[in-house]
Amino acid sequence: MGKLAARFRYGLIAAAILAAGAAGYLLWFGLRPLSLPQQIYKVRAGTSLHDFSRELYDQHVLPDPRSLVLLAYLEGESRGLKTGEYHFPSGITALGILRRVVSGDVVQYPFTIVDGWTFAQVMQALEVAPHMLHTLRNLTPAEIMASIGHPGVMPEGEFFPDTYDYAAGMSDRMVLERAYRRMQRTLREEWAARDRSIPLQTPAQALILASIIEKEASLPSERLIISGVFYNRLRLGMRLQTDPTVIYGLGKSYDGKITTADLHRWTPYNTYMILGLPPTPISMPSKEALYAALNPATTKALYFVARGDGTHVFSDTLAGQDRAVIKYQLHGRVPVQRPQAPRRRATGHPAGSATS
Repeated sequence: MGKLAARFRYGLIAAAILAAGAAGYLLWFGLRPLSLPQQIYKVRAGTSLHDFSRELYDQHVLPDPRSLVLLAYLEGESRGLKTGEYHFPSGITALGILRRVVSGDVVQYPFTIVDGWTFAQVMQALEVAPHMLHTLRNLTPAEIMASIGHPGVMPEGEFFPDTYDYAAGMSDRMVLERAYRRMQRTLREEWAARDRSIPLQTPAQALILASIIEKEASLPSERLIISGVFYNRLRLGMRLQTDPTVIYGLGKSYDGKITTADLHRWTPYNTYMILGLPPTPISMPSKEALYAALNPATTKALYFVARGDGTHVFSDTLAGQDRAVIKYQLHGRVPVQRPQAPRRRATGHPAGSATS
C-alpha cells in the first residue's frame, strides 16, 4: 500500500511538472514575437479558432496547428472568432493575435463625407469606397432613403459631414445610416440651443439655410456674418440672391460658369427669382454652418461681394455694394449703367454675393 501511494504521489508530481512545463511553454510561445509573411489576415464567416490556428501553422507562423487553441484555454479566452480583416503588425505575439481575433479588433477603413458635398457626391464616393459591400447601386434617391428606413425624406443635406470608419464587408447602407443619425442628432442639439429671435420655424429650415452658408463661406470666421446678412434680407422680404442655390438648381447643366440667362431661368432653387428659402438644402452642412444658421451675427449688412482671396466685403447699402463690385470684380472699371445681372466672384468661381 505504501509503495502504491508513493507511486501515485510521484505520478502526481510528474504530472504537475509536465503541466507546469506545458503551461510555461505556452506562455513562452504566447509572448514570443512572431514572424509573419503578411500583415492582413481574413477571418471568414464560420472559421473556428482551430481552423485559424491551422491556417497560421500552414503559413509557418505558428509552431504547431493546436497552439493557438491551447493558448486560448490557458488564458481563458473565448474560442469564437469575429469575422473580418485583421492587421497583425510585425513582431506581434500569438497572444496578441488571439486577443484581436476573439475581440473583433478588425481593420477599419475611413469614409469621409466632405463639408458642402451634395448627396450625388456622397453616392459617387460610396460607389468607389474599397472593401465596402455595395448594395445601393442603381437605386434612385427615393429608393435609397427607403432602404435606410426613411421613406419620403429628401436626402439632400441629411447626412453629417465627417469621417466614418467601416470594416471590410460593411454595406454602404450601414454607413449612410450612421451619417443620417448623426445629422439628425446634431440638428436637434443645435436647434435646441438656437437664438430664439431668429424667424425660422422648423429645424428643416435651419438645415436649408445652413447648407447655403456652407457653400458661401470660404472662411469659417465669416459664417456668422453671412448668416446675419441672409436674416436681414429675409426679415425685409428681400430675395436671398445667392449663386450656390442657382448652381444647385441647374444640376448637370451647370458647366462651371453662371450666365445671365441662368440667373433668369426659373427653378425652385433660383433665389434671384423666388422669395425666401429654396425647398430643400443644397449641400451637407457642417456643425459650424448649422451653428451659424441658428446664431447669426448682429449686422446691418445686406450685401457681400468676394474680394477674390476667399474673403468678402460686407455692405449696408447698395451704393456700398456697387463700390465693392467696381473695386473687386470689375477691377476699377466703372460700368456705363449698373448691371442688371447679379455680380459674381472676381476669381471666376461661383458667386457668393447677395445683391439686389
